[in-house]
Amino acid sequence: MTPEPPKGLSDVSYPLNRPESLAVLAFIADPETEQTIRDCLGELVGNGLDIRRGNVRSAISWMLTAKTPRVLIVDLSGEEQPLDALAELSDVVEPDVILLAVGETENIGFYRHIIRGLGVTEYIFKPINRDAVARYFGPFINAKMAGTDTARGGRVVALMGARGGVGATTIAANLAWYLGVIAKRHTVFVELDLYMGSGALLIGGKTGPGLRMALEAPDRIDPLFVERVAQSVAGRLSILAGEEKLTYTTNYAPGAAQRLIAALRLTYNFVILKIPFLPLPLNREFLEFNHHRVIISDATLASAHDTVRLLELPNGVWQPQSPTVLLNREGRVGTLTRKDIEDSCKLKFDIAIPDLPQLINQSASLGEPAVTKTGPFQDAIVALAEQIGFVGERGRAESLTVLNFSLRGLLRKLTPRRG
Repeated sequence: MTPEPPKGLSDVSYPLNRPESLAVLAFIADPETEQTIRDCLGELVGNGLDIRRGNVRSAISWMLTAKTPRVLIVDLSGEEQPLDALAELSDVVEPDVILLAVGETENIGFYRHIIRGLGVTEYIFKPINRDAVARYFGPFINAKMAGTDTARGGRVVALMGARGGVGATTIAANLAWYLGVIAKRHTVFVELDLYMGSGALLIGGKTGPGLRMALEAPDRIDPLFVERVAQSVAGRLSILAGEEKLTYTTNYAPGAAQRLIAALRLTYNFVILKIPFLPLPLNREFLEFNHHRVIISDATLASAHDTVRLLELPNGVWQPQSPTVLLNREGRVGTLTRKDIEDSCKLKFDIAIPDLPQLINQSASLGEPAVTKTGPFQDAIVALAEQIGFVGERGRAESLTVLNFSLRGLLRKLTPRRG
């Protein structure tokens, strides 16, 4: 089945050959949104990204005398008359410019108006994160995204340790538990180490031959097969894991990873892949077909060095954003400081988890995920969940785009006010 292009791509003509123009110019009102956009889009366009402090009015003033960029991002925050401002902006930019907007308005009528009548290609409201920018702005900036991903189906997240022993399995298992049991999203945890993987043990799950069968005979994969082989764990969490004999050689069939992912996406909101760090064809294919990569390092020089090497891998066709880099066991005796690693290796860690040996060891021994305990480990897992696209109930919108807040808006309108 041919994947559907992301929403709106069929109507977009990419002006890739605009002479002497900047690829992406953004006018953003606050430093947090600016940093998120820079982190997400900087790798896509390199030196072609210019972010300036300001809003839509700043963009209008700039466009009166400057060359029009290929993609223009404007911030509508703080503007009393955003519709009028967008109308003025349309008079000073060329018609083939891709106009993207961020703002604070959560109203479906507003969204429809600016999309259909004022030339805005896509809009997301604050607070934004890298996943929102990558998912909804990335396709219009990176032409290679056209037609490669389908808007329907669950999110696929690949977690990989920079090297063995950095805690990638622990973090992947706890992330899956948080999404599937605590947040109650339909989630499947796929432990791709068929021989020595401990993911099932950490969450009290069962192993079986289903994963090996899928990788060796992809023609068998369909939603019914997935339902039969994925083992229920708790809540809305399932696991797909094996424990093959060490004398057995898995005969991986090329293309099996993509087919398995396609089937899992039809059933689950989140597909959490824990991928061994070995550069095997199977692992490379799973790294290619996911929406978000997470690289896990500890505070050692060797691990940091391998993290840099993993960051050099090209993004897959569904990955407009750079990977999330997580520092595990920060502050462990005998290791480097976060600042030392970031300065010496030119790394930037997005999330750091402190060294918590008692909590993690007790969790592994009892089979009770550490994320169930309130504290810094749980906070870090929640932050990671937000990085990969999950939005919780902590006072935020139910979704990262206005496309999914219409129900809340309608409920507010339909609910009679008292008093």
